[in-house]
Amino acid sequence: MNVLHWKLGLVLGLLILSIWLLYPTVEWYTKPAEERGKLEAIKMRPRRILNLGLDLRGGTHMLLELDVEKLDKKTNLADALVRAIEIIRNRIDQYGVGETPISRQGERWISVDLPGISNTEEAEDLIGRTALLEFRLVNTSPEAEKALARVAELNESPFAKGGALSPEIAKLMPKGALLFRAASEEDGARTKYYVLESTVPVTGAYLENARVETDSQFGTPNIAFTFNKEGGKIFESFTGDNVGKYLAIVLDDVVHSAPVIKSRIGGGSGVIEGSFTIETARNLAIVLRAGALPAPVKIIEKRVVGPDLGEDSIKKGLTASVIGFLAVVLFMVVYYKAGGFVANLAIGLNVILLIAAMSYFSATLTLPGIAGMILSLAMAIDANVLILERMREEMALSKPIPLIIPTAYDKAWSAILDSNVTTWIAAIFLFQFGSGPVKGFAVTLTIGLLCGMFTSVFVTRAVYEFWLTSNPKELSI
Repeated sequence: MNVLHWKLGLVLGLLILSIWLLYPTVEWYTKPAEERGKLEAIKMRPRRILNLGLDLRGGTHMLLELDVEKLDKKTNLADALVRAIEIIRNRIDQYGVGETPISRQGERWISVDLPGISNTEEAEDLIGRTALLEFRLVNTSPEAEKALARVAELNESPFAKGGALSPEIAKLMPKGALLFRAASEEDGARTKYYVLESTVPVTGAYLENARVETDSQFGTPNIAFTFNKEGGKIFESFTGDNVGKYLAIVLDDVVHSAPVIKSRIGGGSGVIEGSFTIETARNLAIVLRAGALPAPVKIIEKRVVGPDLGEDSIKKGLTASVIGFLAVVLFMVVYYKAGGFVANLAIGLNVILLIAAMSYFSATLTLPGIAGMILSLAMAIDANVLILERMREEMALSKPIPLIIPTAYDKAWSAILDSNVTTWIAAIFLFQFGSGPVKGFAVTLTIGLLCGMFTSVFVTRAVYEFWLTSNPKELSI
């Protein structure tokens, strides 16, 4: 009797825990979409809730390719790809998009899903920007002035295809100097260029923090940055040795400002000025904090899923699931009577446990994930059918009820275990070698199989054992 109490207590405890874990998810998705959007904007989205995938929520899918030609020859490609994924994930996390599916595809591709993000330009800027921050001295030699004067006379870009300087301008450039364009301050304005030294004494690798600040004089947004201890020392020494010279702040090969060094700059901090909006300044601060990509990434595929399509998918998926679930419930009760009712209780608990577990792990539910959920429920139903059919076989042998139930479970166990383990192995391979939706299917299926085995075998047996305490005269199956 003590063992039975323990079993029933465990089942009841798991049910209460599951409801508690489900509450944040239910509360979140019962809010109006507009209210959810506002809460997400201020990063008030609950952490442990069930996330909806791109096909259910709408958003943007991107396939990125790492530009291996611009990768440092000393850097391993596999390590660079892992680093790029980590940096992109950090950028997206700081932007406020929770639990974004980011996965490696092949040797140099990265798949990124951004549920709820339909502004593709902003997403591309956030993800695709290399964010290589450099501090270079401006070359003010006569040769540099002559090269810039010739560039100003041209009616075309001084750069040829591939980014190399045109032969004419290259001949005029001082030795050990490079030409950079400046960030455009106004639309339609003529592009300004700078001749900078090729040596880079300080880079963004030493950055500790970057944040948006408002200029006290003009009210425009700027990016304030802070170096770590080592970077602060290098920056202070460098500025002290070059007082009176111009220091260009270069981000992704574009000069944002080139102020004069008036004195030694201590404290390891500074400001990047430019024609920023609040949003562009915020995104720039995010990518600087997350770090520079090991090499540029190119967006080779982009797909936008509208929220209306996602909402339609949810409705159709839920409708199909509910109809199928009710049909199974009705069949089990009609065909197996009281035994079918017990099986239905187990299936219902299975659904609650499955969604609660996914909510706890902040898993992402997709349409393939719903398919995995339905398949796991089908496996649970199959397990219950095996047990009930074994009970009928034992009843046909006129065995007493207290003996029918344990015998049926013992005989059905091997078949239940085999079917679930083989399916689970297939799910592991799908997760290991699949991508995106396939992984979502595998994750949901795996969790569903574990919940299904628990409810079909452990929970239903506990219910029958509790029923046996009333000394029943017959078994209604």
